Amino acid sequence: MTVLPRPRAARFATFMFFGLNGFAMGMWVVHIPNVERATGISHSTLGALLLVLGGAAFAGMQVAGPLVDRLGHRRMVPAAGILMGLAVCAPGFANSWWALGLSLAFFGFGNGAIDVGMNSHAVVVERAYPRPIMAAFHAMWSIGGAIAAVIGAATLGAGVPTGVTLTGTGLLCVLLSVLSARFLMEPAEAPAAASVADAAAPAVARRTPGRLVWLLGLLALALMLSEGVANDWAALHMEKVLGTSASTAALAYGAFAVAMTTGRFLTDRVAAWAGPAAIVRYGALLAAIGLTTAAAAPWVPVSLIGWAVFGLGLSGGVPQLFTAAGNLDTRASGALMARVVGLGYVGLLAGPALIGGLTRWMPLNVTFAVPVVLCVLAAAFAGVLTPEPEPAEQPVG
Repeated sequence: MTVLPRPRAARFATFMFFGLNGFAMGMWVVHIPNVERATGISHSTLGALLLVLGGAAFAGMQVAGPLVDRLGHRRMVPAAGILMGLAVCAPGFANSWWALGLSLAFFGFGNGAIDVGMNSHAVVVERAYPRPIMAAFHAMWSIGGAIAAVIGAATLGAGVPTGVTLTGTGLLCVLLSVLSARFLMEPAEAPAAASVADAAAPAVARRTPGRLVWLLGLLALALMLSEGVANDWAALHMEKVLGTSASTAALAYGAFAVAMTTGRFLTDRVAAWAGPAAIVRYGALLAAIGLTTAAAAPWVPVSLIGWAVFGLGLSGGVPQLFTAAGNLDTRASGALMARVVGLGYVGLLAGPALIGGLTRWMPLNVTFAVPVVLCVLAAAFAGVLTPEPEPAEQPVG
């Protein structure tokens, strides 16, 4: 099947939105210490305000999902990108806890809206391709975050005010969102590629979307909770459990992040051959093995290998779940996507907090049994992504 010019342009625009979202979030993250100092808040207050950001993001997802279905991707995705761009500027000018709280609520809502919008559009674009392409979009989010880390470090080193840097980030998001609107696609414009639709949409016509979407959401919650544990606790595990220096401990998250990004660029090719259920099943099992190795290893090199294997195993699962959700019902793709993305996001936020609470009663490396078990459960239920066989035709007469 030859891919038409319009799907190619839409694919490029979708890459850009994923990259922009990762870039905007990355620029906010690297400036958190500056914002904390400028507002004079404590670490505990900052933690509470970050929960406000997360809650607003979840709300933005639930609002944006139905609006995508009603208004279309060509309107909603750029609008969400513009909202995110305007919102990322605000924390750079906050001078009190309440101003920062309002800024983060605004930013979180915009981030949630673009998250659902760009993932829903990615499913539409993927329908026009004869092979899976979703995981590469998620890899671009990671690339955007890495670019933000480099540029943010440079601007911080040069003493550029936080407000100026975040405003520049926001203006870039607004400009590129406006310019990209004409390249986006609606579902009716996507020529269906049967090989992708059959593999990515598990028994769309033969299972109840309302029931299946919640199961997909729970699988996303399990895998993204595991990812959140690595984001917040990998470096601390190396430092507190294995007794490394802070610089060496940072390599744990680095190994995880690099392996996850690399895995996402490779996942699409593997998914085209093995199918989405195999990606989730064997990826989750690989993640469980990797995290068990990282937690139990008494030597730093072995633990680093474990964190890398953990990232590689988690890399491909979530994109398969998002694709399946978006294909459950093309008439309500955005709303269904919002449920799965929202539950996954809850897991991403809940994972670090859950581990932190458990450390009051057990060693940090023992608490990693929770994400290990969740990965094993995700592997056990990965069969929901396997298409059901067509019902046999009854003989006539």
